[in-house]
Amino acid sequence: MKKNFAGILLLLLVLLLVACGGGNDDAVPASGDSGSVATAVATGDPVAGEAKYNEVCIACHGLDGVGVENLGKPFTTSEFVKGKTDAELLAFVKVGRPIGDPDNTTGIDMPPKGGNPALNDEQLMDIIAYLRTLQQ
Repeated sequence: MKKNFAGILLLLLVLLLVACGGGNDDAVPASGDSGSVATAVATGDPVAGEAKYNEVCIACHGLDGVGVENLGKPFTTSEFVKGKTDAELLAFVKVGRPIGDPDNTTGIDMPPKGGNPALNDEQLMDIIAYLRTLQQ
């Protein structure tokens, strides 16, 4: 009886280990794999992003991202936004674009995080997801 119980216990343990180890989507791929999960950026929520955009970005980039003349570029037709990945846009927004940057065509500072240092990466990704919905 003890032998059967030990065998059943061992079988259950093996099944448990297999079940827990399989299907782990969060595992980091092997070092040779270029699709490293560790460097991936989560996709944002465009609905939350719109609300945050309307708090932080609207003053310079306008309602629905149409831009404000001599202040903030439009997002609706922005080749810059279209040409960047979400991760690249996140990195850009986190540092902004000072007046002295040769790529600054407005003559106005784009402050880091749109001037709100309290924004975290998740909120910025939400805003970026919203910007994607504005592209024409």
